[in-house]
Amino acid sequence: MTHTILRLPAVKTETGISRSTHYLRITQGLFTKPVSLGPRAVGWPSSEVEAINAARIAGKTEEEIRALVVKLESARKTADQQPLLKGGA
Repeated sequence: MTHTILRLPAVKTETGISRSTHYLRITQGLFTKPVSLGPRAVGWPSSEVEAINAARIAGKTEEEIRALVVKLESARKTADQQPLLKGGA
């Protein structure tokens, strides 16, 4: 499985929304918060962008999308607890 992180220009292209609308949706709980890539760089997992786009295309309500965002962000925490190497070192 590939874990691609998209920077804002790519997210804007994928979603078709402006920078200000993107950050407004984050504030409203309609988009996941960014992942830190360094002191001055952030991005979003491509899988999360795809899931949110699919929900919008499917006509999900804002409440349903908020629930999806919570689920996606909690999955990040679960992934943090998984070992990086499987099967021993």
